[in-house]
Amino acid sequence: MSGFVHPTAQIDPDAVLGDGVRVGAFAVIGVNVEIGDGTEIGAGAQVLGPTRIGRENRIFPQACVGFEPQDLKFHGEEVWLEIGDRNQIREFATIHRGTPKGGGITRIGSDNLFMAYTHVAHDCQVGSRTIFANNATLAGHVEVHDDATISAFTSVHQFCRVGRHAYVGGYSVVTMDALPFAKTVGLKPACYGLNTIGLKRKGFEPETLRRLEQAMRLLVRSKLNTSQALERIRAELAGDPAVDDLVAFVESARRGVHKSAPRGGRAAGGEGGEGETEGAAS
Repeated sequence: MSGFVHPTAQIDPDAVLGDGVRVGAFAVIGVNVEIGDGTEIGAGAQVLGPTRIGRENRIFPQACVGFEPQDLKFHGEEVWLEIGDRNQIREFATIHRGTPKGGGITRIGSDNLFMAYTHVAHDCQVGSRTIFANNATLAGHVEVHDDATISAFTSVHQFCRVGRHAYVGGYSVVTMDALPFAKTVGLKPACYGLNTIGLKRKGFEPETLRRLEQAMRLLVRSKLNTSQALERIRAELAGDPAVDDLVAFVESARRGVHKSAPRGGRAAGGEGGEGETEGAAS
């Protein structure tokens, strides 16, 4: 695809555009912005810097990327946003740069989908192949690991983590870490077991799913406390890489993890979806 810059677009002379970059009408690209080959900037979108964006991304109309952090402690220091390759950043999404006290950089990996009106705040670290449904919101310093799904209208509190292959249901309010490989749902979130459908879609082997299910039952459904459950999991299921990742995630939690669910209950906000959300069926 050949490059194109609409005559009404405003591009700072300091910005660096790779081969085949396309910039729509009334888009704004600011100082100290680097945009990789084949990336498309939609009409009215704004990209401010310092920001580095990789190859073949699509930034849709009216998205705001690389803006200053919404943090009263920020006083104009040089802070960064880095975005990988092949991401889709839909209409009116907002992604902000880091803060000095948070490491100075917000990072986003590759092959992510950020639906309309999603927000990634300062100093967040987002992996690859994640899905953010409409109006999903991250506060500052949040980590979202690879292959996670955050459903519509969900908010994640600052400094929390969402584990890899996690599914967070719609309208949830995440105030502790959301377990990897699991479904976490609710205004007062709880874990509703393994994200079985999502994991099958990603090619997990039946034996791995069986061992993860056993580990999840010990951690979430048993009467053991967290330390006791982890001890049992290590004794009975250690050696499976996915189970080991689950144990390491829980052990490294600083805010605790969302665990218990009401017996026999189903959460509002899509507990039954198990890895599905609008636009995510493929």
